[in-house]
Amino acid sequence: MSLASDFYLCSYVGHKGKFGHGFLEFKFQPNGKLRYANNSNCKNDVMIRKEAHVHKSVMGGPKKITDDREITKDDALWPPPDRGGQRELEIVTGDEHISFTTSKTGSLIDVNQPKDPEGLRVFYYLVRDLKC
Repeated sequence: MSLASDFYLCSYVGHKGKFGHGFLEFKFQPNGKLRYANNSNCKNDVMIRKEAHVHKSVMGGPKKITDDREITKDDALWPPPDRGGQRELEIVTGDEHISFTTSKTGSLIDVNQPKDPEGLRVFYYLVRDLKC
């Protein structure tokens, strides 16, 4: 099975406030398509959407990062999304499908607060390394 045919990753971070829905999202799709969307709602900016096809070696980067982190823990003990926003990460690789949702974390101080700081710390570093 090639990397391009068995790997999907979707990362989302955003919030809804008085200026609307601001978010940053990107997806690596199994067919090699990379999709990016950014809606800042700052000073009447328009949503930025970009799409490109990437080589399977590019797909290998995020796949290696997610494999190396061994992120398979449950997010039940993590802080739920709140008024400050939310962060979501969905990964499909082979037969494994994992999905996480938590509040928007701004720093390691936020990560050390929940009942599962180690699991959230792994998640925090993963999304940081993915730059999402």
